[in-house]
Amino acid sequence: MEPQKNILTVPVSIIIAGVIIGGAVLLSNGGPAKNVFKEPAQATNTSITENLTLRDVTADDHILGNPNAKIVMVEFSDLECPFCKSFHTTMQTLIDQYGKTGNVAWVYRHFPLDIHPKAFTEAEASECALELGGNEKFWAYINKLLSVTPSNNGLDLTQLPKIAGQVGLNVTQFQTCLDSGKYSAKVKADYEDGLTAGVSGTPNTVLVMTNPITTAAAKRLSEINQSILNQLPPGSPNVITLDSTNKKVGIGGAFQLAVMKEIIDLILSGK
Repeated sequence: MEPQKNILTVPVSIIIAGVIIGGAVLLSNGGPAKNVFKEPAQATNTSITENLTLRDVTADDHILGNPNAKIVMVEFSDLECPFCKSFHTTMQTLIDQYGKTGNVAWVYRHFPLDIHPKAFTEAEASECALELGGNEKFWAYINKLLSVTPSNNGLDLTQLPKIAGQVGLNVTQFQTCLDSGKYSAKVKADYEDGLTAGVSGTPNTVLVMTNPITTAAAKRLSEINQSILNQLPPGSPNVITLDSTNKKVGIGGAFQLAVMKEIIDLILSGK
C-alpha cells in the first residue's frame, strides 16, 4: 500500500457525518439560539469527557480573527466533503458575527479523506496559494474552491490553477508549486494531528477556550449532546465532547448555525 494512501485511511465512523446533520436539522426549531434544543427526552449519565489532544495554535496555522480570542475554533476539513462545504458557510457566518469583537477566531486544518483522493491535492493547492499570496489568499482560495466544487471528488483538478488565477495569483508560479508536491508533508501533518485529536470524519471542530467552562455549561453541553444522540441509532458515539481540562469542546459534525451559536454563546456567557 502506498504511504499516502495508508496515512489517509479513515475509520468507518465517517458515515455518521450525514446523520449528525440530520439530527441537527430535526432539533432546530428556528427560534433564538438559546432555545434550539429542548431538554433531553430521556435521562442520561453518559459522560462527554474525553481527552482532546491537538497541537497548539501558532503563527504557522491558517487563522482568521484574533489568535488570542476567548474561543479558537480549530476545524479539520476535507475540501471534497459535501458536509464541509455546507459547514464552511456556517463558519463564515460565525466568524463574521463573533470575530469582529475578538471573541472568536477560526483555524483551518486539513483532513483529506481516503474516499476523496482529490482532496489531498486540493489541500496542497491551498498551501501553494498561501505561499504565493499569504493568509488572505489561502482563505480566498478555499472559499472559491468550496463554492465551485460539486463535492464528493467531483472537482476537475485542472480547475485548480484557474481558481488560483481567479483569486489573483500568478497561475504559472502556482502550477510550479503544485507540481512540486512540496506541501504533501504539511497536509499529512495536519491529518495526523486530527487523528491524535480523535477526528474520524469531517467536518470536525475543536473549540479551544482561554478559560475553562463552568460546571453548568458542561452540564448543558451534555444535554445538547444527548438531545442529538436521541435522534441517532442506539450506540452512536458522542457528537459533543469535553476535554478533562474543560478548555476544549469537540464538535463532531456539520451542526446548524443556530446550534453552533448556542454553544458559543453558552461558553462566552461564563455561566
